[in-house]
Amino acid sequence: MTRPRTIALVGIDGSGKTTAAHLLAEALADRGLPAVYRRNAGGRRWFGRLATRFGKVDGEDLLGRRTMLFIEAVLRWLAILRTLVRRWFTGETAVMDRYAVCQFASIESHHGRSIFWARLAYRIFPAPDVTFFLAVDPAIAYDRIERRGYDHEDMSYLRDATAAYRALPEFPAFVVIDANETPEQVQAAMLTHLPSAISVRRPAPLLSYARTLIVAAATLAAAATALTYQLADGF
Repeated sequence: MTRPRTIALVGIDGSGKTTAAHLLAEALADRGLPAVYRRNAGGRRWFGRLATRFGKVDGEDLLGRRTMLFIEAVLRWLAILRTLVRRWFTGETAVMDRYAVCQFASIESHHGRSIFWARLAYRIFPAPDVTFFLAVDPAIAYDRIERRGYDHEDMSYLRDATAAYRALPEFPAFVVIDANETPEQVQAAMLTHLPSAISVRRPAPLLSYARTLIVAAATLAAAATALTYQLADGF
């Protein structure tokens, strides 16, 4: 099996991304790869907990939809950058819980108008070697979310989020995994697909890493300008 450098697991809330990513990282590590679980969170869970302390339903209820989308976009951008910088310098195989496409789907499913700015800001991030889309019935996802008990999603949102993922231009490149199954079955399905899904990519020299970081720093300034405009437009 060609060694992967980045593997992303994406899908709606309740699809089992976190559990599957942990299991996949452990399985790859057992096979000798320096695989590590990395979470590219957008902060919705944290803001949701904060909102309940103020008697609000969730982060959107506390901050407003557009402001919450802005904060989520910034936090996920920084999380992905941190994950990729770690990968560049350590040589690890990053098994990522969410990636850039999750932000695009979030904006679309929340009926945001900032998709252009999000794609502009996230365009510096390369496509993962493989992206697994965990396809789950919204009803099953809803039941899982209710059982875990620390957040809540409406069924209508889960349906919209599913449609948003499938409408992404990146979707044809995803490896679709049936996430209605048990975590062990999902793990086995992903391992089966890895040999054929990963293309050979030679490690870039150190100079290339440095150049990439310089480009990332410059793009951060541009992204900050674009996102600041988005925030100002939201008030």
